[in-house]
Amino acid sequence: MKTMPAPSFTVQRSKDRAAFDHGWLRAYHSFSFAEYFDPNNLNWGALRVFNDDTIAGGEGFPTHPHRDMEIVTYVLEGELAHRDSMGNHGVVGPGGVQFMSAGTGVRHSEFNNDPERALHLVQMWVLPGTMGQAPSYGQMDFTIDDRRNRWLTIVSGESAVEAPIRITQAATFAVARVEGEMLVREFAPQRYAFLFVADGSVEVNGESLQKGDAVRAFDVARLAVKGHGELVLWDLPDAP
Repeated sequence: MKTMPAPSFTVQRSKDRAAFDHGWLRAYHSFSFAEYFDPNNLNWGALRVFNDDTIAGGEGFPTHPHRDMEIVTYVLEGELAHRDSMGNHGVVGPGGVQFMSAGTGVRHSEFNNDPERALHLVQMWVLPGTMGQAPSYGQMDFTIDDRRNRWLTIVSGESAVEAPIRITQAATFAVARVEGEMLVREFAPQRYAFLFVADGSVEVNGESLQKGDAVRAFDVARLAVKGHGELVLWDLPDAP
């Protein structure tokens, strides 16, 4: 039987993330990814990748493959253009979410749709709950009012959680734009929480966080957030 860790609440500061500047791409990796590898920082529960990327106008990632991973991309600023081997093509704007279940295999490209303005996004990979499924793609748009001073649940694989985008893992993804209100999120026992501050300044359980900071919590009953900022949150099981 796997031994579960002790309850914890830790902060990863923005400056402590792996940072890379490729000219056309400024990337921050919260977990091991590409040329950054740390055996002690591979994932947080079922959350395997959390990349904070800024992509120059007209630039992007040419066609490349994925397999057996649930990939969620949340656009903060700009426009993200997607094209894949299943024939899907779409553009997602600020507040929008792009979802791709790589399943048995898919190839896709991602580019900044605007040649003049930068694109800022967070891309997140969740380990699937079921392997070998057929690949799929989807995208949805949301407004600021949809998430203003409330948690907007967008993605989930939990049967008791309503969400417009479904995944095979028992994880839930939500966003919020807090504007002076107190937001509380409760968690079941032995769940992993990952809360990222995409913009602004907030307090989480009394701890001050700025843009780029994140909280990693395990077996913590609730996260209470107040301040002003854009928040990204995962509620996760252990890694499969």
